[in-house]
Amino acid sequence: MSPAQSRALMHAWPDYGIDYAPQPLDFERVFGRRAPVVLEIGFGMGETTAQIAASHPERDFVGIEVHAPGVGALLARIANLGLRNLRVIRHDAVEVVANMIPRDALAGIHVFFPDPWPKKRHHKRRLLKAAFVHELAVRLAPGGYLHAATDWEDYAHDILATLSAEPLLRNSADGFAPRPTARPLTKFEARGHKLGHPSFDVIFERR
Repeated sequence: MSPAQSRALMHAWPDYGIDYAPQPLDFERVFGRRAPVVLEIGFGMGETTAQIAASHPERDFVGIEVHAPGVGALLARIANLGLRNLRVIRHDAVEVVANMIPRDALAGIHVFFPDPWPKKRHHKRRLLKAAFVHELAVRLAPGGYLHAATDWEDYAHDILATLSAEPLLRNSADGFAPRPTARPLTKFEARGHKLGHPSFDVIFERR
């Protein structure tokens, strides 16, 4: 961790962090208002997360990440930008969803570039498996969306098939979706495009 990330964890966490606890969150109490809530799972260093939150002040955002440097980096961004509509949870996403996110509570879920676990023997570790996708689906309000993106083509097809098999979800596109302008193009993604590695967006809606 950099010194700046360590300082952010120490000083910004009380204002922008949410401690893990096995009880449902009251989003209206967390943010001090009633607004649509979007959950992001695995925000990395938080650059995209902060940019989206800054661009949509009418929505509230909760980001989940386990790695301390990324959490510290996003906390620093939140403090520097003065974002009031973004909070951070540092804990395992599966447990957070199961124990902290109420059913029918979310307007959207973002899962951008999750670990692809590229070796076939490790595919079972991939996040977006059928059981977890169902847990995500039941936490979306009707009409809410689940937006996943990856630059690993085989994982993209796996995600598309898994979400298509979930009865609570319907595809918003005919197969893969065009990248919405609301999802910023990161420098790493742009570099991959130049190297011939396209990204794939999958966007489903809660029935």
